[in-house]
Amino acid sequence: MPRTIWSGAITFGLVTVPIAVLSATENHSIQFHQYHLADMGRVRTRKVCELEDREITQSEISKGYELSKTQVIPISDAELSELPLPTAKAIEIVAFVPLDSIDPIRIGNGYYLQPAQPVAAKPYKLLVKALGRSSKVAIAKYAWSGRERLGLLRIRDDVIVLHAMRWPDEVRDPAVVDPPHEKVSDEEIEGALALMESMSRDDLDGPEFEDAYTDALAKIIESKREDKPLPQAPEPEQPGKVLDLMAALTESVQQAKASRGEDADVHEMPEKKTPKKQTAKKTAAKKTTKQTAARRSRSA
Repeated sequence: MPRTIWSGAITFGLVTVPIAVLSATENHSIQFHQYHLADMGRVRTRKVCELEDREITQSEISKGYELSKTQVIPISDAELSELPLPTAKAIEIVAFVPLDSIDPIRIGNGYYLQPAQPVAAKPYKLLVKALGRSSKVAIAKYAWSGRERLGLLRIRDDVIVLHAMRWPDEVRDPAVVDPPHEKVSDEEIEGALALMESMSRDDLDGPEFEDAYTDALAKIIESKREDKPLPQAPEPEQPGKVLDLMAALTESVQQAKASRGEDADVHEMPEKKTPKKQTAKKTAAKKTTKQTAARRSRSA
């Protein structure tokens, strides 16, 4: 059972739902520590006061805001927990919107919200059913860790999930990227769509969605523990230089189908059409040839 990260309530108009916040995700990555190579002694970070030049304990440490190099305003955890905000102790729902109206770049980590008291069971269930039937998500404001945040509430298997959200001014304008100005043909777009269709899935189950990096790292650790040779890394495939985009798309579709055990023959790929101007030139050339031959025949 994950530990409770925060306790408070969801407020929905005059309805209050006491809840506990639990982390909805967990990290399975292999963690490393730092060691001194000479004797493999653990290397640790120690907190030292710059003025007294000595190590200090956590009880001696507090937060502070630097107004200038000579003036710091101390802020205690108690003061942060008593911020004069209505969202300091509550997740306050302020609106309901369609999920597809929210840019995914604004959506962050997820947390499960659990009813904190028996009295919370019915209003919790009411919000679950109402959100599910409305096909919308709730937008809320709440205050954690010394700042007010924006959040998204949605339903997952009859459980309310809170996603942290970024404020609009925290998302950079896409104008910082200079997009390419190359032109692509309709045939190339249709080829890309055919490739996308050949790679489409109904779920994310399968070996291609497993963490190969962590598995490989675990094999290295196990080999070193048993003094065995390290596993050999496979030779990376060298991508060839793309000279013909349509040819690359066609081959990609064939490979995608073959990897899924389907017929590798590609029938969906659009045929590369001959430009109209070129066809017109050929027609004109044929017409000129016929006229010339006719004139020669009459001359003869």
